[in-house]
Order: sequence, then C-alpha cells, then structure tokens
Amino acid sequence: MSPFDSRRYLIPFRSSLLPQIFCDTLVIGTGVGGLRAAIAAAEHGDVIVLGKEDWRQTNTAWAQGGIAAVTDDADTFASHTQDTLTAGAGLCDEPVVKSVVEAAPRHIRELIEWGMRFDVAEDGNLKLGREGGHHMSRILHSDGDATGRELARTLWTKARATPGVRVFGSCFSLDLITPSDEPGAPVMGAITHHPKYGLQVIWAKATILASGGAGMVYRETTNPKTATGDGVAMAYRAGAAIADMAFMQFHPTTLYLAGAARALITEAVRGQGALLLDRDGYRFMPEVHPLAELAPRDVVSRAIVRRLAQHGGTHVFLDARAIPHFAAQFPGIAAVLKQFDLDASKDLIPVHPAAHYLVGGVVTDACGRTNLPGLYAVGEVTCTGLHGANRLASNSLLEGLVFGEIAGRVCRERTQFGKDNGHAPAVAPINGWRLPPRPAPVPLVSNIPPSTRGELDLGDVMSSLRSAMWRNCGIERTGGKLADLTEMIEFWGRYTLDKVFDDVQGWQAQNMLLVAWLMARGAAWRRESRGCHWRDDFMNSEAAFRVHDHWKRGDTAPTLAPVVELARAGA
Repeated sequence: MSPFDSRRYLIPFRSSLLPQIFCDTLVIGTGVGGLRAAIAAAEHGDVIVLGKEDWRQTNTAWAQGGIAAVTDDADTFASHTQDTLTAGAGLCDEPVVKSVVEAAPRHIRELIEWGMRFDVAEDGNLKLGREGGHHMSRILHSDGDATGRELARTLWTKARATPGVRVFGSCFSLDLITPSDEPGAPVMGAITHHPKYGLQVIWAKATILASGGAGMVYRETTNPKTATGDGVAMAYRAGAAIADMAFMQFHPTTLYLAGAARALITEAVRGQGALLLDRDGYRFMPEVHPLAELAPRDVVSRAIVRRLAQHGGTHVFLDARAIPHFAAQFPGIAAVLKQFDLDASKDLIPVHPAAHYLVGGVVTDACGRTNLPGLYAVGEVTCTGLHGANRLASNSLLEGLVFGEIAGRVCRERTQFGKDNGHAPAVAPINGWRLPPRPAPVPLVSNIPPSTRGELDLGDVMSSLRSAMWRNCGIERTGGKLADLTEMIEFWGRYTLDKVFDDVQGWQAQNMLLVAWLMARGAAWRRESRGCHWRDDFMNSEAAFRVHDHWKRGDTAPTLAPVVELARAGA
C-alpha cells in the first residue's frame, strides 16, 4: 500500500477531549469562493469562516488578472463559451461552462452594488481588456493589475458586515471529520489548530471547502506561501474523489531576476501590446500560434521553454516599451519593477513561466456538491468541469463567485434539514447538533504507530520536492521522469507520513507530498498531451483520454468520467 493511502488523519485525537464549536455551515478558506459562499450561506444559518492566514495572503488577493464577463453588446455568451471550450482542449463540461458564462454579468452587477471599483473607460463605460485565449475584449480590471485585491477587499467587507458570519483567522484545518472510514461517510466538520487556542473541533451541518491551490509544490510559482494544497489533501484522506490532477497551469510571464520572488506579470500587459522576445531580440510567438502572445497559456509557456532550449539563456524578455503610460495602467507591476531599477517604458522585462493555477481538484457537481454528504467545494480546490484541461484567462475569479454563491445557497439542504426546503440530505443531523455525535469520531491511534524510521529534515524534503516537481512534472513531461518522481515522493512519504507533527510546517509538508503524488500519478496515467499537460513521449491528444480521471483513497486506477456536452438539436 502506498504511504499516502495508509493514513486517514494527520494526528490522533479524541473529539470529546478537545474544545468543541458548533455552526450550521463551516467555510474553509477566505478567497473569492469561500467569502462568497459564506455570504450566501448566512442567509439560512450561522457561518464560521476559517482563514489559514490573513485574507490578503490568498491567490484571490494576489490575482492581477481580471474577471471575464460578457458586458458589452459586441460580445456574446456564445463567444465566451467557445473561447473557454477551446482553451479547455476537449475536457470542459459544456453545461457548466454555459451556466458560469451566463451568470457572469449578474455577479458583476452585484459586486458593483457592494462597492467594488472597476476600471472605467473615457466614455464612462466599464473598461474591457483582452487576455490570452479570448477573441474579444471582455476582461474587467481594478486599478489595472490589482483586481484580485479589490475583489477580496469587497467580499471581505461584505462578509464581515453580514449577520451570522464569524471569521476565525490564523486557523489551520488539519482534516475533515467523518464518523467512520467507510466509503462515502458524511463530513461533519473539521479538526483545526489555532496558535492561541490549540486543537479544536468545529462541528458543522455543511462544510464548504474553499482552500485554494497548490502552487507551492513547485520551485517556481506565482502563488503565496499559503497555497500548499491542504484542501485537496484533506478531502482525499476523507474519501472525496479527486480528478484531473495532471493539469497544473503555468503562467508564461513571471519576473525572473536573481533573488527576486517570481512576481506575476499579468496577461493584461500582453493584451495591451507587449511582445515576447528572445535574448537576440527576436519576436518568436507569431510563428508559434495565430494569436501570438495572446495564445492560450500552455502554448506560450511551452514556446518559451523551447526557445530557451534551442537558443540558450535562462529567460526571455517582455517588451512593454510601446505601451503608453505603463505605470498608470499597471501601478502594482511598475512598483515591483522599480525595486529592481527597471522601468517598463525603457527596459525589457526578464520573464519565465511559473506554476500558477491548479486546474484539477476535488470533484463537484454543478452545485458544488462532492461525493461525500455534507461536503461542498468551490474555487481552485475543485474540479468542476469549467476549465477542462487548461483554464481560460480570468475565468477563475468568475468561477469562485458563481460556485461560491451556488454552494452557499444549496447547502441549505443540510442546514435546514427537517424543514420544508424541498431537499433532504443523505444523512440526518445527529442530536440536533446540540451535542457531538455519539460515538464521537476517533481516528484509530493504531494507524499512526510510533515511527521506527530515521529522521528527515523537513526543509530539505520540501526543497527537494519542489525542485523535483519542477524538473519532472513541469511544463514538459516524460513517462520515465514521472516514474522516477513518483518513487522519490513515495520515499519521502515513508519517512514523513509516519510522523505525528504538532505544527503547521509539518502538516503542510505532509499535505504537499500527498498532492504532489496525486499530480505525478495523474500525469503518468494520462499518456497523451492535452491542454497544460504535455508529454514529450505522447505528443498527441488521444480520444481514449478525453475523460476525467477520478481517484479516491485506496484506488490503484482511476474511475473514468465522460466529458459532458450539451444536447444539440437534431443530434
């Protein structure tokens, strides 16, 4: 058995001996999906929102790109839908795409009503930008390159002002609680850790997972340090289905300077006319794709690494010198560049791809339900079928808004059990949720025996893991490298998962190893190239792999789910 399937909980605990908190809905995550879900869920019960760190340290708040939405008469839902399907390379579930695209304008209006500031054109209308993979200008931004920060501020302010919403900051979720290890056992909350209050059990009638992505499993990433894949890991341990983990999207343009963090250079810069040049000053993208610099992100990322392999160098350059008033259009990026004595109006910007967005994740239906009763999931932690094999630029914030609202509303089917709401959960609440379930869920202490193996330095393991993922499960992959990577991860897992840690660093390390293993396993299984998954040894897309690969704890092979298409008239 793999070391990643032998472990149910990260720590042994007895719920009856820990502080216990009760709520109707527990939301894990303070990004766009979590906050929007909390606002909706508060309409039918009390809500607790767990934030791993400050809400500003989320992928949402760090997002420079905008929100894709059809808000102009020249644009159409059909065009936005087709661009999404094209980027998704045959793996998008079309009904989901259509519903999200058509819901976008309503959510934009709602955000404006809640006080979000969008950039406005000279004629007073919303200013619309264009990004990679879009054939129309339909991207809404705030302050040029600070859309995520403004969106997060708006939702945070709204959530904190919503009656019934409590926010627990600096609270780490270790595991989802189930009454047994049986397949399909319901989720009844989570065990958490707070630096002041220690371990706590939070019981909830509905739990919404909105914990974000996993970019930190890669050496090069645009993500904040909080993006360690905790949600995918805890859902997998609880028995949730995980899908399409081969698909990690790499952003083509991040600042590449020695000693500098891999700061994102938003796609909107290329949308305003910036060009990609190699070290000889040659513009290479027009010969790669008809959309040139605005091709889908996987195309641009591969083109960059291939150019470097063929012509040398450690990075290419982004030429934004022709963009008028760059600092006014992109003040955040201009401020970062200034720290390194770079001026985009005069200097070329050194850039290189970096891990950016986890396309796969916890499987949900069109309402955010997972295969576990009581567990819902929204945002980057999920696999909803919207993104397929490659996310279209600026669809992720939109996804969080749409699915956050839906899941927060739909989970009423559990919080209002016994009332005339037209829905019934798979299992009834226990004891009216005034007392913990009896018997209280207690992980088997015997499944975490005292370790007899040697010690490994966690810092070394994490550094080695991130480098190995970058080299072997990065922009271009081969079966041999993926096999070696899986062996390495399982080796580290045997010496790490048998330990019981008492701090966030240790728990994150265990989660990152598990998520990396799921990625490597999915990439090895998918013997084709599709979207942001590229195999040098299987360079074509294959019809047999036009499926979602679902993995559950203990599986040695995936369950295959067909791609859902819309019924066509006359078909």
